[in-house]
Amino acid sequence: MSDVILEIEGYSGAFRGRESGEMEPVLFDVSYRLKPKAITAVVGETGSGKSLMALSVLGLQPPTFRRTAGSIRFKGEEILGLDDRALRRIRGRRISMVFQDARAALNPVFTVGDQLADTDRLHSGRSRHAAMAKAIEALRRVQIPEPERRARQYPHEYSGGMAQRAMIAMAALICEPELLIMDEPTTGLDVTTQAEIMELIVDLAKSRGLTVCLITHDLGVVAETCDEVIVMNKGRVVETGATEQIFTAPAHAYTRRLLAASQLGEEGA
Repeated sequence: MSDVILEIEGYSGAFRGRESGEMEPVLFDVSYRLKPKAITAVVGETGSGKSLMALSVLGLQPPTFRRTAGSIRFKGEEILGLDDRALRRIRGRRISMVFQDARAALNPVFTVGDQLADTDRLHSGRSRHAAMAKAIEALRRVQIPEPERRARQYPHEYSGGMAQRAMIAMAALICEPELLIMDEPTTGLDVTTQAEIMELIVDLAKSRGLTVCLITHDLGVVAETCDEVIVMNKGRVVETGATEQIFTAPAHAYTRRLLAASQLGEEGA
């Protein structure tokens, strides 16, 4: 369907206990859709299942997790059950992900520029020289100063905010996906850097026609940047809607509690 880029329907899953071997359900009949070229937030408290569901889209869920029901369709194509080779053609190239801890996601033994260039060569087949030129331009595009010099540095030489920018450069500009999933991209960053990162994400989404799925618990960020909101609680989707509707007339009691807790946090800040 042209009005949906990703559709999750009836997705359920469980973790297998290490000692007992019994299955512990954690996701229950999760269903939601992402509209093309929109920024959609998936919100909820820690443990709500929002990140686990996002990882499942790319087949990156923990090995102890098992899907028990449901489907995931990308542009109408079922992607669950694809073999590794077919999934690799989608992962990175068409759907990319930025993880919460950017410095941990970057390889500490290679320079940032080499990592971006190697990713580009993997997807595009460009020469090493051309790939490095694209890597430097990507760092410039995400507003990293002195990108030529920074490309020669290692992840430990980057601040948290700069590392997050580098990961956005890799996921959004090097991979050039249609869908970008971002798992808590502003967690652990100071308020000013958080605002800069979100401004960058919005700019990239608009300029490149990207669809963005933002996994977050920061409702302030959601209110300012997102078009749609999906609310999860204890492994279930409890409410979906346009951002304005969710914030002004929430239908579910959990959503109302979440908003109230967020407002209390802002008042106490």
